[in-house]
Amino acid sequence: MPSSFLFYIMKELNLFTLSLKNLKRKGFRTGILIFSIALTVSILVFGLSFILSVNSSIKRASDRLGADLIVVPVGARDYAEEVLLETKVKSFYMDKGIVDRVKKIEGIETVTYQTYLSTIQGACCDIPEAMVIVFNQDTDFIVKPWLKKAISRKLEKGEVIVGHESLLNIGLGLMDIDANIFGIRFKIIGALEKTGTGLDNALFMSDENIEDILKKGTSNLKPMDISVIFTKVRKGYDPYQVGRNIEGEIIEVDVVSRSDIGKDIIHTLKDIKQIFSMAIVLALLLSAFLSWAIFSAIANERSREVGIMRAIGAKESHIITLFFTEVFIIGTIGSLAGIGVGIYLFIFLSKGFSIIKNISTNITLTGEIAIALVAFIVGTIICILGAISPIYRLKKIEPLIAIKEG
Repeated sequence: MPSSFLFYIMKELNLFTLSLKNLKRKGFRTGILIFSIALTVSILVFGLSFILSVNSSIKRASDRLGADLIVVPVGARDYAEEVLLETKVKSFYMDKGIVDRVKKIEGIETVTYQTYLSTIQGACCDIPEAMVIVFNQDTDFIVKPWLKKAISRKLEKGEVIVGHESLLNIGLGLMDIDANIFGIRFKIIGALEKTGTGLDNALFMSDENIEDILKKGTSNLKPMDISVIFTKVRKGYDPYQVGRNIEGEIIEVDVVSRSDIGKDIIHTLKDIKQIFSMAIVLALLLSAFLSWAIFSAIANERSREVGIMRAIGAKESHIITLFFTEVFIIGTIGSLAGIGVGIYLFIFLSKGFSIIKNISTNITLTGEIAIALVAFIVGTIICILGAISPIYRLKKIEPLIAIKEG
């Protein structure tokens, strides 16, 4: 048993070595095929990474909100999405009295509100331009779950907690533990966990500080201004219908459903998906055709070699193993190269896309591995599909005819 196993290992190694020699001998054509597969796989990796990352960011933003409906001033629907999904700094306001009016709408269970302020670098602050989110700690259900994990208590007056990305600024020395915000000295006491949304770049404080900010006059905020109202809908009520009721009874506001967050981006993404899909399909077809053409040429050139191998006793299985080993080597090299190029394109070049530039687009390790695995399998299958016909024709060749024709 051990001797037969050793013989099998030696046979496979010889086939592998012979395959490498054949690939080296046909280096130019092999290089073209590897390049073709790498190009296809890189497009696939880039496209899947792009789509997965944007979809993931939108889903995280929606899940993190914890609200069924978002009430904003008329015309500020897009601004709210830019704050929640992106890193853009926006300020928009409505009267605080609208909170009580929203509470009276049938189907509303819980209501809280936030006020968005913009810091102005160099004018009133010693921190980079950032969004400051002021929230009510008594009614809040948006920030409180993060706050509990971060510091296990409420924020005191004069304290702020920062988003994950702002914490990086502190670590780099771009922000101090004590920060001058709107001309008032605040103590930064911690950071919230990463959310994967635009809120990672914000600073959070309680509404106890509003009065002091108004006195300083370093913000364009008015005493009764708020930016957003978050609501939870009672069980059994349709959020869309409740949202329409709010807009019907309170003409000063627009309502965004949690499921509608990022809808415009999703529509744009569908078009991008179609473009990537067409490019990937065309690249797959081209690579498969090129693989078939190159292996057909190789099969024609090596027919005499195969005839001699068959004449001295080589079986069809030996011929198939030899050629499919070459196919696997080409597919592996091309796929690995394509995966590397695709990841590089996504990490370093995709930031030029405005849809990705401002949205947090981190992919989990599991997602990256899944994309790489899919791309590797696709690249290898392309080679196999292109080589099946030439290899099948070779293994059926008559030894004497092949030697004479060679």
